[in-house]
Amino acid sequence: MSDLDLRIGSFRYDNTEALFNGTVAVAGVRSTTISTAATLPGVFDYLVHGNVDVSEFGLTFLLRALDQGVPYAVIPAFPVRMFRHSAVFVNAHSGITGPTDLVGKNIGEFGVYGQDPGVWIKGILAEDYGFRPEDNRWVIGGLNHPAPPFEFTTHPRPDGVDITTTPEGKSLSTMLDTGEIDALFTANAPQPFLDGSPNITRLFPDYEPIERDYYRRTRNFPIMHAVVARRGLLDARPGLARAVYNAFYDAKEAGADRYRRFRRLYQTPVMLPWANALMERNDELFGHDWWPYGVKANLHTLDTFLRYHYEQGLSARRWTVEEIVAPQLLDT
Repeated sequence: MSDLDLRIGSFRYDNTEALFNGTVAVAGVRSTTISTAATLPGVFDYLVHGNVDVSEFGLTFLLRALDQGVPYAVIPAFPVRMFRHSAVFVNAHSGITGPTDLVGKNIGEFGVYGQDPGVWIKGILAEDYGFRPEDNRWVIGGLNHPAPPFEFTTHPRPDGVDITTTPEGKSLSTMLDTGEIDALFTANAPQPFLDGSPNITRLFPDYEPIERDYYRRTRNFPIMHAVVARRGLLDARPGLARAVYNAFYDAKEAGADRYRRFRRLYQTPVMLPWANALMERNDELFGHDWWPYGVKANLHTLDTFLRYHYEQGLSARRWTVEEIVAPQLLDT
């Protein structure tokens, strides 16, 4: 493999920083890690248009690509994962005080119907509160700036679900602030909320204990992005899939070890009060490895997402973990 110049695309996270600064490299190849745009279209475009050979990739966009016959395979490293109860925002005057009040409301979603966070929270609300997406009207568009639905991916329209787009010149954040939509399922916080608007609140204001209870009950730490490569590249280069996986794993461990070392210093290198208390609570809940990579540790979480994606009418069929992961790495 030494003749290969491997281009890796990723946003610069604490779990990928070692790939950027050169303290971790992909064994047996000459590798360069490129910082992709911190937006879903940017991440997607880098792999689709051949700017990189390996890239992080949103799970829903991966499944939509697989439905179209694109030969991608997952390398089971997961640079982005997040609990999603905190990512449902509601207009304070909408009459929504709990999940059951969402029935019949207008709900916004950024970019596509069924973005990774939307798939997760719809599935969670369905299982825990009886939520049914077909009972709502969905509005798709730009979050903090007016924008059309994403052009880089397919847009499945599940039977019985009312989906429209934002009016020209309007963003979802503005529409939530003015009450033109009642709720927003989002990856990022709406700007008016960050600016202190009294018109926007969270569906679950005290979300941390709810999310921790969700993990205790389900053992799901929701995954948003996985690392993806073309199957042809991995098949043509024996050992490459393992080398890429090991590099992402080592980079993640380097980031985790940094937090563990900081703990001895009471987190003085970071500007986050009570960071040690958070680390202690997380150790109690998750154990030593709070951000696991590999198939075995994430089999249930990945399968839950695949099931939600199919149940919500976004997949042409019910994919399995064994089908989407590079076969060379099913033992991880």
